[in-house]
Amino acid sequence: MTIPSQRLQKLRILVVDDNPANVKLLETMLEMAGYEDVQGVTDPRLVLPLCRESRFDLILLDIRMPYLNGIQVMEQLVDLIKDDYLPILVLTVEKDRATMLKALEIGAKDFVTKPFDRDEILNRIANMLEVRDLYNERRRQNEILEEKVKERTKELADTRLEVIRRLGRAGEYRDNETGMHVIRMSKSSQCLALAAGLSENEAELILQASPMHDLGKIGIPDHILLKPGKLTADEWNIMKTHVDIGVDILDGHKAELMQKARTIALTHHEKWDGSGYPGGWKGTDIPIEGRISAIADVFDALTSVRPYKQAWPVEKAVAYIRDNDGIHFDPDLVTRFNEVLPEILRIREDYADED
Repeated sequence: MTIPSQRLQKLRILVVDDNPANVKLLETMLEMAGYEDVQGVTDPRLVLPLCRESRFDLILLDIRMPYLNGIQVMEQLVDLIKDDYLPILVLTVEKDRATMLKALEIGAKDFVTKPFDRDEILNRIANMLEVRDLYNERRRQNEILEEKVKERTKELADTRLEVIRRLGRAGEYRDNETGMHVIRMSKSSQCLALAAGLSENEAELILQASPMHDLGKIGIPDHILLKPGKLTADEWNIMKTHVDIGVDILDGHKAELMQKARTIALTHHEKWDGSGYPGGWKGTDIPIEGRISAIADVFDALTSVRPYKQAWPVEKAVAYIRDNDGIHFDPDLVTRFNEVLPEILRIREDYADED
């Protein structure tokens, strides 16, 4: 008789036979051989619920039973174990070819004929558990590898987002020393996108793309960008070119993220009534990411200090958004903005500018 290793002795075995004496015999035999986790049932209807609750490593299954025979039990288990390797050792007094072929077809890995020989069945059990143990080990290694891949993928995604944010801060840094505006604005845009019914993937893409909305400010002269007073008409025309500069920087790449960033940079200054720039688009002709970014950008800009203004109180900025419902902003998005305002205020508090 093969002596099971300590690893095999710890594997879980389920014995299924409608005869309590047979179950007791097999349980005692397995425990005397050193197996530590053996469970027996006499009602085959319990097998599926038990396998849903626990992960067994071997099933010893009788063929002839009331309520459900062994073939029917295996048929119930097909979907549950389709992505697993669960060895089933069939216990039978039947030797007809049709029964054996059906059992093998549905999932049995081996047979033992009753009355069984003690050494024979223990050797078969040990052999089947060795294969199961190798499968478990490979599965554990695959899970470890998959987790490492997930961690690495997340690390790369986090790094990409951080690079994007820092690139966005390059434009903001000149009129907002901490550059936290791009973080607040992008997170608020994601929050608003989810409230508007966009998918999590689409909202995540807006989160990653929106920090570059004002990247073109990097090309605006300081005497205009940092002017404390009102801009002249000529100066304002120059200021508006930051959209073209940003689009030019972001243009020409097929990656979805870069295309989304370009769209936001191009359209976040458009207005619902068509009075925005640079294209004078109106209503739903403005891409939804541009409409979302417009609300998040304006609200955060109003509540932030700039060289040319003090920060507005939150109540005044909220009133401005509401008053421009249907003028500057998409009316439906204004409604969604009011619904998620507490979350946006938490973002504002979590990523506040340094004094």
